[in-house]
Amino acid sequence: MTRRGSPARGLGGRIWEGLRPLDPLRSVKAALGALVIVSVIITTFLVFVAIHSATELRVVTIFSIIASLLVTQFVAQGLTAPLDEMTDVTRAMAGGDYTRRVRAKRRDEFGELADAFNTMAADLEAVDTHRKELVANVSHELRTPIAALRAVLENVVDGVCEPDPETMRTALRQTERLGRLVEHLLDLSRLDNGVVPLHARRFEVWPYLSGVLKEAAMSRGAATLAGSGTHTRTDVHLHLDVAPPELTAYADAERLHQVVANLIDNAIKHSPRHGRVTVRARRGAAPESLELEVADEGPGIPAAERRRVFERFDRGGPGTSGPGGDGGTGLGLAIARWAVDLHGGRIGVAESAHGCRIRVTLPGLGQTRN
Repeated sequence: MTRRGSPARGLGGRIWEGLRPLDPLRSVKAALGALVIVSVIITTFLVFVAIHSATELRVVTIFSIIASLLVTQFVAQGLTAPLDEMTDVTRAMAGGDYTRRVRAKRRDEFGELADAFNTMAADLEAVDTHRKELVANVSHELRTPIAALRAVLENVVDGVCEPDPETMRTALRQTERLGRLVEHLLDLSRLDNGVVPLHARRFEVWPYLSGVLKEAAMSRGAATLAGSGTHTRTDVHLHLDVAPPELTAYADAERLHQVVANLIDNAIKHSPRHGRVTVRARRGAAPESLELEVADEGPGIPAAERRRVFERFDRGGPGTSGPGGDGGTGLGLAIARWAVDLHGGRIGVAESAHGCRIRVTLPGLGQTRN
């Protein structure tokens, strides 16, 4: 059944919106126009009173001027109050206080300006909070390996322990951890500043992903032999599933390597002993697009934390690390997200009966950002 009142209300709403410039509460121009009209009415009324009474014209003129000034002062105070408040809030923000806001209760242009100003203030507060958290997290992450490395070197210098291979491997582990953190920070800095161009090309997915998995397996083996590295989870099996086998995609191979390598590293780290990490690739909806999934058999990610895991320095909640995990730097998934964003794609945690499944969608030919 059609609701007969809807078209009328829609037409009435459009007419009312069209009359907005004439609404003194929704337009500064209308408010100024109303001020002139009220002043003219007051003056005319006083002149009319003077003509029909014994009041002198100069007295009427004085009262007319006073009334006009009072009305003008009242309207001007109402119009400039938001600007005065914005000035105070701006000065507070210049002093580092980003919590102040402008009271936006008006419906005119100043109200819209106040809303935009509050949005800007909220964004600046978020940026300032993120900057402080970044400095605190980076300081904490750098302090840990530096302190451990300093302790090892001090023990060697003081003669507490000999510079044997085991001691040097301990120092090497901390140095590599420090190097990984600095490398991740540099990657994020380049991505934030937009200085990482995309060199998209067409490539075959199977040999490409096979090479990435082979590199991950070799790095784990080298870490085990050296007694160092990110982790030594050689008990986790890597499996590649590409269909069709001749599948091709259009993307920046180097940036995509960052995405896949970080996702595999994260999946291995959270896998149970003798677990299985599956890298699955399928053709997307658009030409040369790609849908990529990396799944593990770990504890998974709670629904409340699925958006937060892609933030910097987030390591997931307690109990989400697999055996032998070192916690990482908390930057791998953030780098993966930024690299996917550069392609104009999407990344997120997909629903899974068990474990964690992260899905990446790349737009393909003609839709990748340049």
